Amino acid sequence: MELLEKIKNKTAKVGIIGLGYVGLPLGLEFALKGFQVIGFDLDEKKLPMLRAGQSYIKHINQEKVRTAVASGKFDATSDFTRIPEADALIICVPTPLNEHREPDMSYIINTAETIAKYIRKGQFISLESTTYPGTTDEILLPLFSSALVKRGEGKELVVGEDFYLAFSPEREDPNNPVYSTSTIPKVVGGVTENCVVIAQALYNNVVVKTVPVSSTRAAEATKLLENIYRCVNIALVNELKMVFERMNIDIWEVIEAASTKPFGFNAFFPGPGLGGHCIPIDPFYLTWKAREYDIATKFIELAGEINTSMPYYVVEKSMEALNEYKKSLNGAKVLILGAAYKKDIDDMRESPSLKLIEIFREKGAIVDYSDPFFPKLPKTRKYQFDISSVELNADNLKSYDLVVLSTDHTGYDYKFILENSNIIVDTRNAFAKRGLLDKKIFKS
Repeated sequence: MELLEKIKNKTAKVGIIGLGYVGLPLGLEFALKGFQVIGFDLDEKKLPMLRAGQSYIKHINQEKVRTAVASGKFDATSDFTRIPEADALIICVPTPLNEHREPDMSYIINTAETIAKYIRKGQFISLESTTYPGTTDEILLPLFSSALVKRGEGKELVVGEDFYLAFSPEREDPNNPVYSTSTIPKVVGGVTENCVVIAQALYNNVVVKTVPVSSTRAAEATKLLENIYRCVNIALVNELKMVFERMNIDIWEVIEAASTKPFGFNAFFPGPGLGGHCIPIDPFYLTWKAREYDIATKFIELAGEINTSMPYYVVEKSMEALNEYKKSLNGAKVLILGAAYKKDIDDMRESPSLKLIEIFREKGAIVDYSDPFFPKLPKTRKYQFDISSVELNADNLKSYDLVVLSTDHTGYDYKFILENSNIIVDTRNAFAKRGLLDKKIFKS
């Protein structure tokens, strides 16, 4: 196969479609390994930053971007007519849920339709966006196979001969201190055996190892299992947190004790709700697809209900904390610490902090937030809060009736926050972890 030779000698051009939290680090890895990379994105704000060697994602090292761009190996564009230049195309676009908690496939479909306009013989295409089993075979394959016919340029393309198609789920964990794009094994599933061969040859250049599976459906299902596993176990500890709280048992102490068992137990931790693009969303892609097979995914749906309810539980605990000080939530000044969905990143996708702001406001509270990664809350698909981050000085902290720790950023001065706050609701056990105990701290 000609493409296999081009991959081996690194003359194959790699196109990355979607330069976000998944696509950008992957594109940089290919460029730094000597491949010519074309990054495609519709966001015109990103492109000049990348061309200038700047990173718009805080945990992605700017020096890495600068090096890739300076080498001449990385180019960013919004011109999708350049798709034929790429020998390999990797799709890294969002897969959110719509308002009915059903898969929003518009990003994948629109991208696939655009590729179909320009696809040529010999290209390899890999989908990395998390989705339901069957997406690659049922949506992408028919579009690409019939592309030349629809364009009036010839007969149908044969997958595995004229072009190659695979699914390889992303496994990004932003700001993970141990694992990065290149050090995480990568699952690959191809439509045909030749597709798997090409996928492995390509990805083996930038990841520690590839893990081939029998089909694209198996690869799609693998990603869902990974995130459903986390979703269900987080729901379990969230439910136990509420049960143990009634029993006057500290869930954090119980988890720490259980973690000493050297087998059969993995620690999961409760919180104010689920955030990020994966865990709050991905399980419902399988729930939706399972209905086609008359299967009710009870565990997934129950886990979703529990995790979705957690911001409401935090608000209830906040009301109880205020009541102990003879204060009402209605009219109270509330400061949310943290807008990111997890600590030390500039990623707000599905952050429970946003839901907390919404609920507190509905209850009549005056709500602000403080987060060093977000000077101003950007617009999201669901929320548009026109508020800016509050400076954490003594006067500001003392002016709030209640401080709610939603995201336990490492950079917060927890001792200072404790000394200058009136009441604190800690959803992450962050103060106790640092040995800071006080009757004005309420765990949630």
